[in-house]
Amino acid sequence: MTNPSKARGGPATLYRGGRLYCPADPTATALLVRDGVIAWLGTDEDAPAADRVVDLGQAVVTPAFVDAHVHATDTGLALSGLDLSGARSAQEVCDAVAAFAAGLPSDAVVLGHGWDESGWPVRRPPTAAELDRAAGGRRVYLSQASIHSAVCSSALLAAAPQVVSAPGYDPSGWVRRDAHHVVREVARASITPAQRTAAQRVALCRAAQLGIAAVHECGGPGISDEADFTGLLALSGDGLPEVYGYWGELMGAARAAELGAVAAGGDLFADGALGSRTAHLSQPYQDADPDADDGGCGHGYLSADQVREHLLDCAAHGMQAGFHAIGDAAIATVLAGFAGAAQVLGVERLRAARHRIEHAEILDKRLIAGFVEFGVVASMQPAFDRLWGGAERMYAARLGVRRALESNPFGAMHAVGVTLAFGSDSPVTPLDPWGSVRAAMSHFNPVHRMSARAAFAAHTRGGWLALPGDGGGVSSTGRGRDRWAAEGVLALGAPATFAVWSAPAGVAGGLPVLVAEDPQARGPQDPTPLPVCRGTVLRGRVIYEQDGALSGEADS
Repeated sequence: MTNPSKARGGPATLYRGGRLYCPADPTATALLVRDGVIAWLGTDEDAPAADRVVDLGQAVVTPAFVDAHVHATDTGLALSGLDLSGARSAQEVCDAVAAFAAGLPSDAVVLGHGWDESGWPVRRPPTAAELDRAAGGRRVYLSQASIHSAVCSSALLAAAPQVVSAPGYDPSGWVRRDAHHVVREVARASITPAQRTAAQRVALCRAAQLGIAAVHECGGPGISDEADFTGLLALSGDGLPEVYGYWGELMGAARAAELGAVAAGGDLFADGALGSRTAHLSQPYQDADPDADDGGCGHGYLSADQVREHLLDCAAHGMQAGFHAIGDAAIATVLAGFAGAAQVLGVERLRAARHRIEHAEILDKRLIAGFVEFGVVASMQPAFDRLWGGAERMYAARLGVRRALESNPFGAMHAVGVTLAFGSDSPVTPLDPWGSVRAAMSHFNPVHRMSARAAFAAHTRGGWLALPGDGGGVSSTGRGRDRWAAEGVLALGAPATFAVWSAPAGVAGGLPVLVAEDPQARGPQDPTPLPVCRGTVLRGRVIYEQDGALSGEADS
């Protein structure tokens, strides 16, 4: 008898005995993969013959995750280097630096990340002098959790003499704004190409281990140099998750295309971050620095005219655009730029291009209406609310309780049809897709919570829908071709990109249970164990498997 799997194309693998998250066929327990696509879906009893069979052992199978905002090199350095996220005081940071520096050459640069003074008993990071002593005189660069500021040793500041005249410089060693970009560039110059590639591989391998099959890398001047960006793109899909590059350079659509980016956007900064009080707000920070030169409202880095011109530049080059905007004043500026561009291009052409705003944390109904009007994708990070939201954490200190609880309105945006694409902004928050889904379900403000299905879709299909159409944009008529329409679902003919999970808390509605049955137990400290990835498949190719879970056997 002829094997049907060989009669209709290349070798086929049958995955059977699972629980598939397939709303179109909720009874499905098996799928056949051939030539990188799903060639068949159904029950075990009806499964066709295949060259290889994998017994899933009742594991849950879902579309793989997409992380819509990462910084891969920084993530890899954080995973393999000095992680300061557990430090609870300036002294603990110095102790960690001393221990780490002891194993380095005397001319090495100490790179660390993740300290967050907002939750410390004494909210003061170490000074440059304290870092000098801890590191034995070495250059030290320690980025704050937001990556929008850092503390540096005197030796590093001396290596960047121009920093003293840059906005955001402070002789204490805690630098923000332009001064931070200056010292960051000096610090990153110490990383060799081999170290950079190793860090990128660490980050992408970690993503695959968590069921993430694609990431959106947000690079650009002041964030990552061109060699870093193109080096990461060269690793895309080579036994690792796919990488889609966003190059955030103002009026840089042509350069973005030359570098292989899918868009001229991502971290094109319209403002800074809440943690460093540089996100641009319409009302002052509650804990504003009384000596601040910005009226206590943070900093806007772009004007509406600049946003407009950038959108027109992207349209001329057939590119998607995107902007980093956290505060409501920054978001209002970006949307004003959209309105200006619409007068030239028309609203429908803007909508078809599916431009993005990254983070979009502080916004009201009027600003949300702007997302709807112009078809803007909101690339958001639910972990921000989990880590810093609510009435008692950093956002409450910066914004006051009312604004803190109104921030990150995932549910409100989803309810009116805004396309959401969830990510981590790693290493600002860890790669943790199920944790992000749970965070969106458990927002501190119940009004902004999402259902499991909606939050999961934002972290899977939403990541594909946030990408530009074929050719990186749209035609002059404003009608784009959507090459991603079949991505992010388990369906016949769709790309075979999925993840296999153990679900220790059980399954409900086809997805792993993520929140406690008792509503009182839900929230940031929810004790429900999260799913564990047993394997990740990208376009039919296994890029991660736990203990041979997807090895399978030849079909007899």
